[in-house]
Amino acid sequence: MMNLGDKIYVAGHRGLVGSAIVRVLKAKGFTNLVYRSSKELDLRSQEQVAAFFEQEKPKYVFLAAAKVGGIVANNTYRADFLYDNLMIVSNIVHAAYNNQVTKLLFLGSSCIYPKMAPQPIKEEYLLTGPLEYTNEPYAIAKIAGIKLCESFRDQYGANYISVMPTNLYGINDNYHPENSHVLPALIRRFHEAKTNGLDKVTIWGTGNPKREFLFADDLAEACLFLMNTYNEKEIVNIGCGEDISIKELAAAVKEVTGFDGELAFDTTRPDGTPRKLLDVSRIHALGWHHTTTLQKGLEIAYQDFLTKQELPSLA
Repeated sequence: MMNLGDKIYVAGHRGLVGSAIVRVLKAKGFTNLVYRSSKELDLRSQEQVAAFFEQEKPKYVFLAAAKVGGIVANNTYRADFLYDNLMIVSNIVHAAYNNQVTKLLFLGSSCIYPKMAPQPIKEEYLLTGPLEYTNEPYAIAKIAGIKLCESFRDQYGANYISVMPTNLYGINDNYHPENSHVLPALIRRFHEAKTNGLDKVTIWGTGNPKREFLFADDLAEACLFLMNTYNEKEIVNIGCGEDISIKELAAAVKEVTGFDGELAFDTTRPDGTPRKLLDVSRIHALGWHHTTTLQKGLEIAYQDFLTKQELPSLA
């Protein structure tokens, strides 16, 4: 169990996941948090990471730092996504071991699972089939992180655990027109359609594929729960255990943003994987369940979007 005064390092504290972890830790009374921006500390540099750990000596580490993006970014910057994420996890895990970190939690991604994995996706499906090509470099880096944590546990007895979150959204999300994920992209498109007086928003594909979405602060709660209670080698899925079609999601975002036009679907565009739902029976059995409904989460996310300044134009 972490004590309120223990030094905790949150890597990636400005991102969607890292900032949620910081919010949850502060809300629960943790007072000794340490983090650095990417300008202050380049996590791809072994020398800089080693010096940081030697100076700060954190007791616990939440490894939420990563180079992330949507399908276009993943497929366009394949070398960057593989190299940067490999370096980040390698440097932090190695430095954590060298500086006697008590426990480390590594955040993976549901994209680590085979493209055609049976649904819902169980943790044991890892490495049982080919990955989705478009985000293969990112997935391979995350799989390497999982195996790195496992190997430090096997060889040195390090208490490093890995968790696999489903699709996330919430405060501090990325709303970039080209590099964002589907839900923040929809929030932006519907908002700008409303602002510009458009009468229709067109969604790629049929709208039939189903996806699972978890509010980032719920993930943060799960990470804190597991940091305090879980000490096993096996990875743990984190999700809500429910999915929704892209058509239903678009309708929900339309309602939250107040867009009163029509929804159209461009069926000449590909649908992608028909379904992607995590099996969350393991974390449910441990005693954790999500608490934020999609409706409530979307309302919070949209209000956060409205506070963003100087968003890149879609034009």
